[in-house]
Amino acid sequence: MKIALGQINPIIGDIEGNKKKIYDCYRKGVDLGADLVVLPELAICGYPPLDLIEKKGFRQKVTAAAIDLASKTNSTGLIFGSITEYDGDIGTGIYNSAILCAEGHIQFTQHKSLIPNYDVFDEVRYFEPANEVNVFDFKGEKLGISICEDIWNDKDYWKNRRYINDPVEALVEKGTSVLINISASPYSYGRREERREMLSALAKTDNVPIVYTCCVGAQTELIFDGASMCLDSQGNLCELGKAFEEDFLFFDTEKKYENIPECEDVFEKEVLDALICGLKDYARKTGFTKGLVGLSGGIDSAIVTYIAAEALGHENVHVVMMPSQYSSEGSIKDSEKLIDNLNITSDLMSVEPVFQKSLEVLNPAFKGLPLDVTEENLQSRIRGLYLMALSNKFGYLLCTTGNKSEMAVGYATLYGDMNGALGIISDVYKTDVYKLCNYINREKEIIPYEIITKAPSAELRPDQKDEDSLPPYDLLDTILRMYLEEGKEFSEIVDAIKDAEVVKKILKLVDLNEFKRKQAAPALRVSKKAFGYGRRFPIVQGWRRLPEFN
Repeated sequence: MKIALGQINPIIGDIEGNKKKIYDCYRKGVDLGADLVVLPELAICGYPPLDLIEKKGFRQKVTAAAIDLASKTNSTGLIFGSITEYDGDIGTGIYNSAILCAEGHIQFTQHKSLIPNYDVFDEVRYFEPANEVNVFDFKGEKLGISICEDIWNDKDYWKNRRYINDPVEALVEKGTSVLINISASPYSYGRREERREMLSALAKTDNVPIVYTCCVGAQTELIFDGASMCLDSQGNLCELGKAFEEDFLFFDTEKKYENIPECEDVFEKEVLDALICGLKDYARKTGFTKGLVGLSGGIDSAIVTYIAAEALGHENVHVVMMPSQYSSEGSIKDSEKLIDNLNITSDLMSVEPVFQKSLEVLNPAFKGLPLDVTEENLQSRIRGLYLMALSNKFGYLLCTTGNKSEMAVGYATLYGDMNGALGIISDVYKTDVYKLCNYINREKEIIPYEIITKAPSAELRPDQKDEDSLPPYDLLDTILRMYLEEGKEFSEIVDAIKDAEVVKKILKLVDLNEFKRKQAAPALRVSKKAFGYGRRFPIVQGWRRLPEFN
């Protein structure tokens, strides 16, 4: 069977635009002589549509679009993801479905069986699971169609499974000769290789070719890498879609292919490509064309400026340097060097006059109390005021510059440096920021070496260094990875770190600063556990009052 795969970048809710993308892929497949054209999960409405699903008018438009697409088909089959409904007295009455069309009609519908309810997934809120799975006879093949999560529960591959039933196993038992999975699988580094290994093992075990098509692009904080895959019955990777770009693949189940040995690039390139894709899509899908960054002379704002220039075009990025009396001379010089290297526009606006005037106004209320974090935060908030004013006046998309290490422990100022629409590196640890910058400079200096080598500092008081308040970043990030991503408990981390007081301090900071993260800009997700709606912890809680922390 000749199968075409349309790896598209939908916009959530743009039903007409998404329908056109689907049909364009279908026509291309027809022209190339495909027997079947396959599009991703919920391709008509975009993934994840969240509470749009609860709007009756939205569901009706999706249904009408599906029927319209079906009416335009000929003998070449078309599979795409859509919402379907049924009349019943129990449950939501809504399915996440794969629809197969041909000869002007919907010929077959398979609902999603495994409805995920973990990390960034909340499909149980909206969808009912399929009551059964069936194969569909089409052009001499028995098609076994599944949707995303359905294929991630093979008992021979997974040591610990989330679900009792395995819809793919059921499809194989019913005689499927080609497995098709339509997917919207969010990106995190390492996930693509995990997909390939899992799909390869499944193809070999069941002795069937697998066609896996995934959407691409970013939907707010979720990034989808595409990288659709076709594997033969021996588990060889025969076709691989582009990462972070729309693509169109053509796979012949009867043809012999050379195995593609690699499907994932080095960490630095993957993460940079993902972040560039995330910012580019956020801007495009929300109508922004220009970006704004507060450029401090530090490494975080430097890499965010680089990513913005790559995503939006160097001519569309503007930066603002906002020194105070505590800013070093090098911070301005280093920033100006980066501005020249990237060929972007800039402004220089001192915060000092507004800071001093603010102190004058606040002095009677402060009643002679000594300087503390209040005055430090005031400087950051004045910078936030400048940036938001420029954003409002000129329609800039303001990019926040905080990294994951800082966001974890609250080393950021609400209504100050946390101002902005999108957290570009909020899911990138500080130690990884250095790796990314060195990778950017692999051929020539783009991020000035002075920025990379200087000691990190917020420059909010004389001679301030990050390590005045935090442990060294390599130690901090080790603790944070164990706690946030590996799910380690206090005692387990102490066993590895051998410093109970440091671990106690960091875990307390993580938990106590949930209130800041709840008000933070959405963070582009590149790890398996990012801050945002994939990590849900209470703001008001007493967990760190347990005896071992006293």
